[in-house]
Amino acid sequence: MNDRGGGTETSVGTPGGKAADLRTDVAHSARIYDYLLGGKDNYPADRAASGAISQDWPNLPTSMRANRAFMARLARHLAAEHGIRQFLDIGTGLPTSPNLHEAAQQVRPDARVLYVDNDPIVLVHARALLTSTPEGRTDYLDADLTDPDAILTSEPMRALFDLREPVAVSLLAILHFIVDDRVAQEIIDRILAPLPAGSLLALSTTTADSAPDEVNVGVAAYNAAGIPAVARDKARVERFSDGLELLDPGVVLVHHWHPDPAQPAPDDTHVHIYGGLARKR
Repeated sequence: MNDRGGGTETSVGTPGGKAADLRTDVAHSARIYDYLLGGKDNYPADRAASGAISQDWPNLPTSMRANRAFMARLARHLAAEHGIRQFLDIGTGLPTSPNLHEAAQQVRPDARVLYVDNDPIVLVHARALLTSTPEGRTDYLDADLTDPDAILTSEPMRALFDLREPVAVSLLAILHFIVDDRVAQEIIDRILAPLPAGSLLALSTTTADSAPDEVNVGVAAYNAAGIPAVARDKARVERFSDGLELLDPGVVLVHHWHPDPAQPAPDDTHVHIYGGLARKR
């Protein structure tokens, strides 16, 4: 979900055997995320953009780590409390352990996960996402969130999922790159339309509610780096669950969503992502 612009290209192999062109001179949201979490799959343009963004958004790495912890709790909760064994993860990002399938298969070894992303760097590293328990399955689809039909009609979607059973759709830390609420809602509605009742929508997205001065300047820096982004207040995030059953505890800062009492909780002002879970009736 990034502006890839013109400039230097690096061609590398992918799991499917085709070459992917990485625009290494253009800042890239997945690589910024990777760099701020201490990863190594990033380039000078990403590090420069990260420096500009985090200068005014110093708690962004804390917020990102809180979102990763939310993802792991969410996957285990969906498998344990809702019996979900089919997961559609759109906007996967670079593999960072634990990945969603690792968390879900701890609870349900037969869980099936389809990862979807359209960033070339993620495609290159997709092998790390294609591990699985013997009972379960994982696959990776190179597709775009803004083209839900390409995802829903894909061969991996047909091969992995039985649409007579509920599917958990996760849109984690991706909707803030869809700046128009109407467009984001249309994407959500289209993805959920063919899924059976009992399917679940999990999302997390950036908010300025907990630290407006810091986040608004940081979001402006993302936009200045050529990566359109938006921070939404709680009411805007809650509207994405209109027509669905918003489940307990509702839309909250991600570290407050079914927290692990054994893990230290960051200060609310250091977490700038709302998360929630809603069920299709």
